[in-house]
Amino acid sequence: MTGVSDPNRRLRLEAMREHASVTPLELFFDLVFVFALTQVTALMAADLTAHGVVRGVLILGLLWWAWVGYAWLCNVVRADEGALRVVLIVAMGAMFVLALTIPEAFEDFPGGLPGPVVVALCYFAFRLTHLVLFWIISRDDPGLRRQVMRFAPSVAGGTVILLVASQFTGTVQTALWGLALLADYGGTFLGGSEGWRLRSASHFAERHGLILIVALGESIVAIGVGVADLPISWPIVVASFVGLALIASLWWTYFDVSALHGEHRLSQEPAATRPGLARDAYSYLHFPLVAGVVLTSLGLKKVLEYVGDTEHHDLSDALTGVGLYALYGGVVLYLLGHVAFKWRIARQVIPARLVTAVALLVLTPVASRVPALAALGLVTAATVAVVVFETVRYAEHRQRVRHEISTAEHTED
Repeated sequence: MTGVSDPNRRLRLEAMREHASVTPLELFFDLVFVFALTQVTALMAADLTAHGVVRGVLILGLLWWAWVGYAWLCNVVRADEGALRVVLIVAMGAMFVLALTIPEAFEDFPGGLPGPVVVALCYFAFRLTHLVLFWIISRDDPGLRRQVMRFAPSVAGGTVILLVASQFTGTVQTALWGLALLADYGGTFLGGSEGWRLRSASHFAERHGLILIVALGESIVAIGVGVADLPISWPIVVASFVGLALIASLWWTYFDVSALHGEHRLSQEPAATRPGLARDAYSYLHFPLVAGVVLTSLGLKKVLEYVGDTEHHDLSDALTGVGLYALYGGVVLYLLGHVAFKWRIARQVIPARLVTAVALLVLTPVASRVPALAALGLVTAATVAVVVFETVRYAEHRQRVRHEISTAEHTED
């Protein structure tokens, strides 16, 4: 595709440059997902059971795959040029309605439109718009056109199964949601990656880093929302500070070195195999990172409820059940996601993060026997410890990645 499409064609599209950065319109586009993530956390908090958490993760998986499609699209053509600007805003509308309907994604409220059907139709509209745009973009690229054709069945299959699921309730409905995501994720994987185009490694890596920031920001929101209606107290102040330290350590594990290393490795990958690496390391393996953060935010929300709501809880009460598993399991999933990401981009294992994840799994039963604030302090201490250890132990490598690689890439720009 040339820099600007044929002016005689109605749909004008601008090709993405190699060293492009994320546009303001893409950041605006992500605001819908900020709201959607808060809706997912609220949904799980309202049904704090294993089934409720599974349903929340399924909705998160649906939101993630919808977002991923547009991350690829906006890496081929610029989001802030030509007709794509209008199309993205229209797509935002479909996703916003979907986010509004998340509380009714599985159980329809009395009156109004059928919630599960609205979710399925909004998802279909969002994905269909993405598919049609890729079909138009690929008009002068036979390889991309063939890839889009291989991709289409997974879009159709996933949305059809969601529509079928909207006619059921309970476990059957949840199982059909899982099948729909399996069809979408699995079909995309089986379709291969050789025909996809990744024009800017820096843009793609930055895009995924920013959506992770969105998830981490939602965790901070969860802390504030959890105590918004409660009088401020020392336990709330301490729990908020410790919770913020936990979120900061999760931020540090990714953005200190991993984000830079991932971007550099992606930029060095040959053009023929770069889409495969991007699909695996970012489209697939960033989902555990985002899901881990969302689950952690659910756990933080429950901890703040325990320490702040003195009418229903005592400071000596232990955080048990799903709230505890979300807090510890979310951090474990996040760390294991980092291990998988590092392995895919460099075939290296991060021992400290793997050991910390295993240690937290072992400590979970212990955390269920101590006050909720102590359980939060324990998981925070573990994540801060791994950050401090890696910063000291790999100081030379960290210095090289943070300065030599980033300086070289800025020079290229």
